[in-house]
Amino acid sequence: MNITLSIDEQTLKRAREKLRATGKSVNQEIREHLQHIAGDEDLEKAIEFFVKTSGQGKPEAGWKWNRDELYEERLKWPRK
Repeated sequence: MNITLSIDEQTLKRAREKLRATGKSVNQEIREHLQHIAGDEDLEKAIEFFVKTSGQGKPEAGWKWNRDELYEERLKWPRK
C-alpha cells in the first residue's frame, strides 16, 4: 500500500544524508519503523542479516568458517 506524507524539505534532506551512510532509503526506514510500531518481528531484517553474515566467519580477523575446526570445538563441549 502506498501512503503520502507531508514533510518539510530540510528534514527530508537531512534524513536522506544520514540514511545514505547506512545504505537505506527514506522509504525503507519509514517502512521498517512502521513495522516496528505494528509489532512485527521484522523477519526481513533478520533474513537480510543472516544472508549477509552466513558463511563469512570472522572476515575482520582473516578467518573463515572451517568445518573441521568447528567439529573440534564441538568435541570439547561438556557432554551431559
